[in-house]
Order: sequence, then structure tokens, then C-alpha cells
Amino acid sequence: MSSTTNATLSHVDSLFNNYGTRKLSMVRGEGVFLYDETGARYLDFTAGIAVCNLGHAHKGLAVVIAEQAQTLLHTSNLFLVPGQVALADKLAGIAGLAEDAKVMFVNSGTEANEAALKLARKYHAAVAKTNRTKVLSLPGAFHGRTMGALSLTPKAAYHNGFTPLLPDCLTPNSLEDVLAAIDTDVAACIVEVVQGEKGVYPLQAQYLQELSKRLREVGALLIVDEVQTGVGRTGTFFAYEQVGIQPDIVTLAKGLGNGFPVGAVIARKSVAAAFTPGAHGTTFGGNPLAMAVGNYVFDTVTKTGFLEGVNRVGKALEEVLLRHFEHVSGRGLMWGFDVADAASFTSRAADRGLLVTQCSDTRIRVVPPLILEESHVQAFEEIVQEVI
Repeated sequence: MSSTTNATLSHVDSLFNNYGTRKLSMVRGEGVFLYDETGARYLDFTAGIAVCNLGHAHKGLAVVIAEQAQTLLHTSNLFLVPGQVALADKLAGIAGLAEDAKVMFVNSGTEANEAALKLARKYHAAVAKTNRTKVLSLPGAFHGRTMGALSLTPKAAYHNGFTPLLPDCLTPNSLEDVLAAIDTDVAACIVEVVQGEKGVYPLQAQYLQELSKRLREVGALLIVDEVQTGVGRTGTFFAYEQVGIQPDIVTLAKGLGNGFPVGAVIARKSVAAAFTPGAHGTTFGGNPLAMAVGNYVFDTVTKTGFLEGVNRVGKALEEVLLRHFEHVSGRGLMWGFDVADAASFTSRAADRGLLVTQCSDTRIRVVPPLILEESHVQAFEEIVQEVI
């Protein structure tokens, strides 16, 4: 164990306790594996919570980061960043929105959703001239921890001690109630095509299409939160491509930076027009290093054959899960399944060298790196058989 790791473990008391006790300390990664301070190896089916799509210590990305770090790290948005233009062109081109798209860069998923909430309200105030402020979210959703994003995340445990939340951020009790709540007072509705935090539950395409239709009928915006599902996680670059809807606003983060903080908001040109100079900003968002990373990740994920591989290996993983578990759901390389005791399952899996994520008392989520291969799926099944 290195002296640095010793120092880290011996000064845990200096950290906030908002993450609770963490039993493992990872010090190195390689591909789909993580290594702790003792040298033990773990098959990583968490990927930094659906972040490290290209795996750990990706050589090509490491070169890009090193070269950019030696060139220019940060200038702020007082100046045009060429990497922003390049990545914005790519994202706008692949988004497939109903009209030309514009892109703004931030640092995280919750920042992207916060910006989307502001953009929706600003659009109605400054462009549509309706002054609508009501924003709907869906039961089981998760959109982030800052006050606006939290106000759209209907989980009581996350709200405790932080009320009052933002006004006019509403989550009806059921999916049908969301449809019924869409009227001319609604500015927007934010949705996840696959609800990850809840336990990896895809929403039905028919429902999402009906939701989109009703929003259009009343002049409200559709915001699709692709923070966890985007950048190839579900087998297409965006999850909404699979369900036949066209968002007005899309939010991205997680996989776009492969571990480096990068977030993005993509919007129809007429919606993006609401953010005039000074309407919103960020000091670090879209800095040269973040853009070098984002461009590399985008180019890698969109290479011919990459997403085909995600779907092929995802199908193999699905077959393994269906053999051993109940209520298996997901897409691509994003899956959830039921177990009797999720905390015990997670602990026993880690003891055998497999990392998974607990979503609830009885629900497990697996979101491995997108570079996963069939041999890793076989290793996963062998460990699972020992655990269960």
C-alpha cells in the first residue's frame, strides 16, 4: 500500500459523511477492471455509475488528456474554444431534432438538467411569450441533486431537510396522471427513456410518444434526460432514438467525459435562442481539456462497429441475467434485476471480485464499460453463480 493511500484511509474523518462508509478504496484501473490498494482485482460492472464507457486508463484518451494538458487547460468562456465548436457540430448533427440544434457545455448531469429547467422557463418568458413556469417530471425519476434538479426528482429521502423546493416543479402520482396534467399552464416535461436510479426500467415507446404528442398540442417542451442513457449506453447514441420521439431539449453528461467532468445541453435552435448573452453561464463548462476529452469519446463511440458491439454483448449479458434473475429489464449495457437482498448481494459479489450497484433493497443495476466483451460476460456469470 502506498503512503498516499495510507494517508487517505487514515484521514477519513476529515471527509463529509454524505457517502457513508466505503469499504473499498480503488487505486488503479485497466479496461473493465479496477484494483484496490491491496492489489485485488474487480470486474467493474458499475463503470463509475455509467460514466467510464471506454473503460479505465484508456490509452488513447490518456494521450489526448496529456497532450491537451501540455497545451491549454482553461481559458473560460470569455473566449471561443475551438473544441466546443467541433463537439457542438457533432452533437447537433447526431441529435436529429425537428430543427437545427444548438449546444451549450456544462460540467455535469445535474448542471445540464438545471440549465434545461432554466431554459424551458426562459423560452416561455422570452420567446413563446406565455410566461409558463410549471415543469413536470415522472414518478421514479432522478435528475440530480442541485435545487432545481432535486425539485424534479420525486424521492422523499432526497428532499428531507431541503424543502421548500422550487415552486411549480411537479411530479404527478402515476404515468397516466402525468398525461392528464399536461395543459396550457405547463412549460415542459422532463423524462428519462430508461429510468436508471429507479432500477433500470425502460418506459414504453407508446407512452413516450403519447406524452410527446400532448406536449406539442399545448405548446410545452419535451426535455429528455440522457445523462445516464446517452453516448451509446443503451445501444444507440441516444436512447430516444429507439422510441420514436423528438425532444426539444436533451441533456448529456456521464459517458461524454469517461470520468472527466463534461456535460451538455442540446436544444432546438428556436428554444436555444432564449439564452441570450448573460442569461446563463459557467466558468469551467466547455474548457479546452473537457472538449478534447468529449471529442475523443464521441469519435470513438461513433466509429463503425462500436455500437454494434454494445448491442451484441448487451444481448449476451441479457441472456445471462434472464437465466439467473427475475424482473430483468434494460437495454444495451444498462440492466436491472431483482434479488432477495441487494445489500448482501452487492457485498458478496465484491468479495468475489465483481462490482455492481444497489438501487433499492431488492434491485441491482449493472452498467459495465461499453468495451465489455463476451469473455467478461462469461466471467460475470461465473461469479454470479457463486454469489447466488
